[in-house]
Amino acid sequence: MKKILMITLAFGVIISSCNMPTSNAIDPQIATAAALTVQAALDATTPIASSTLAANQPEVTNTQPAVPKTTSTSTFSQPMASVGDVTNCRKGPAKSYERVTQIMPLESVKIIGFFPPNYWVVTTKDGDCWLSGEFATPSGSFAAVPTVTAPPTPLGGAPDPATFSKNGWTFFCYSGQADITLNWNDNSNNETGYRIMRNGEAVTELPANSTNFSETIPLLSGQNVGYQIQAYNQAGETNSSTASITCP
Repeated sequence: MKKILMITLAFGVIISSCNMPTSNAIDPQIATAAALTVQAALDATTPIASSTLAANQPEVTNTQPAVPKTTSTSTFSQPMASVGDVTNCRKGPAKSYERVTQIMPLESVKIIGFFPPNYWVVTTKDGDCWLSGEFATPSGSFAAVPTVTAPPTPLGGAPDPATFSKNGWTFFCYSGQADITLNWNDNSNNETGYRIMRNGEAVTELPANSTNFSETIPLLSGQNVGYQIQAYNQAGETNSSTASITCP
């Protein structure tokens, strides 16, 4: 209320000064004093600065928990290989190389190398050997396995083929099966070993200088089976003629 009275009084002073008979012009000093009075009254009504209010307010802090920083690291697992059936593991990437061992189903072996397009070098209890990827299933970080080169093939070429002896094969059929015996001449001096091939498939491998093999197989009357003797080394393999057997 006092502020309003002061403003009114200031305007009154200005008006009265205008009505004074001594001069038609307003005294500058009086006008200045009146203006200062009005400005002081207006300033008194100005609200408190926002900075003053902010100073009295409690400090607001960010209570949201910080997100922990994560770093992605690649993990490495030992590359391994397993097979679904009994598989030969050799001294090189071909059937012409000597067999080192056989890997059994459910057995896992450590992969230490890769030979394109499809051979793994693995470590076994019998030594390092070459496993065909056709029969192996890799696992672990096998993409990081180094590529290796194949061992050299020996000089001298593939071995001479075996030939069946005079009584090259005998058989005895009974009750839906047959006892079969094969005999051959060892004509080579550089073979790594021999394979017994039954209807084009390898049945087993025998060491160098072998000359006979026997087995019993299911064979019904009228059925036929063919055998070949395959000599092999790192340079290649050769096959004998075929012994054809039919149960009466």
